[in-house]
Amino acid sequence: MTKESVIRLCVVVGFIALVEGLCRTGVIGATVMTAPSQMASQLLRVLAAGTYNHDIAFSFINIVCAAVLAVVAGFGLGVVIHSLPRLRQALEPLLSSYYAVPTFIFYPVFIVLFGVGHGSIIAIAVLLAIVAMITATLSGLDRIPAVLRKTARVMRLSRARTALAIELPAALPHLFGGVKLAVAYAFIGVIASEFILSGAGMGYAIAYAYNQFDNANMYALMLLVLLSVTLVNGLLNHIDRRLQRRQQR
Repeated sequence: MTKESVIRLCVVVGFIALVEGLCRTGVIGATVMTAPSQMASQLLRVLAAGTYNHDIAFSFINIVCAAVLAVVAGFGLGVVIHSLPRLRQALEPLLSSYYAVPTFIFYPVFIVLFGVGHGSIIAIAVLLAIVAMITATLSGLDRIPAVLRKTARVMRLSRARTALAIELPAALPHLFGGVKLAVAYAFIGVIASEFILSGAGMGYAIAYAYNQFDNANMYALMLLVLLSVTLVNGLLNHIDRRLQRRQQR
């Protein structure tokens, strides 16, 4: 374990211990927040009972679909935009200011198009995540050595074949930053959308528990979301480090 990892772990453990102490001593009231140890024990009980299995599966199906669609479509659009310089010049100012637009204002449109359920939730999450992948693709393709594209032209590869066989492997270490952002935005888009667009999912279950003043289940589900995001992000960071090391060889 690196020194940075040890420091990071100490910060996280210290923060958890601080919150635990504040909750146990009553500085943070039980009606405001339950102690982290109580969140963990309630989460174990909820998982063992299977109370929210349907909601958990509903959310993760949406997250996986949204992340895959955002990564695949974002890479494809990035390749197209990169190959058309005039189009890129026209779109880059829009891409750079994209996240200033509150994406969730479009949810009435998606409800009309896809109804209430998987479709509208995935659509909003993809809309939120795809631009991060497009931007990462453009940046990654800019860093590909020119000799590789010359080789593709000499071999008379098609544009699609060049993208898949030459550009994708060469740009993959740079693209992975976009993949991590797309997955993070997919999590945000799905969980947030479930608060307003769904009758199922972890977002919906958290909102329902909040409205019922059920702090125990609400914080248990919030902890589950945090743990899920942390584990997925840790896995992606591990893969990213391996790709970076392979590139440096």
